[in-house]
Formats: sequence, structure tokens, C-alpha cells
Amino acid sequence: MFSNIGIPGVILIVVFALILFGPAKLPELGRAMGKTLKEFKSATHELTSEAPVTMATVVPVEIAKTPVHSGVETPAQDVTEG
Repeated sequence: MFSNIGIPGVILIVVFALILFGPAKLPELGRAMGKTLKEFKSATHELTSEAPVTMATVVPVEIAKTPVHSGVETPAQDVTEG
């Protein structure tokens, strides 16, 4: 996504950030962005590491396709007997 920005684009973004937020606020924003990125990466890693465990608990397809018999032949029979 950002692989084709280049050096002039990065310089333009930094200058824009300096003008918009000021030099005093920029380090604080950088730390906040770093913490957010770190939390996002750890959450992504946690989700991908849980995926094999979750997939192991899924009901096999053969069992899921077996029909369930309720003992009721027709809906009318269910209404009259129920």
C-alpha cells in the first residue's frame, strides 16, 4: 500500500505533520502510533495462533450432514399432536 510513496512523499508527509501538529506534539503522536501498531500486530498474531485450535474443534463434515429425525412426519401431525 505505502511501498510506492518514495522519499519526496515521505518528506511531504513529515512536513505536513509538523505544520499540522507542531514539533512538540509530534513525538507523542509517534509513540501513540507505535503503541497502536504493536497492539494491532499482537492481536493479529493471537488470532492467527488460535485458528488451528479452533479448526480442530469443528464438527467433521460427515457428522454435520447426517439427517436429524424428530419423529414428526408432517407439520400437520406436529400441530395436532403437540
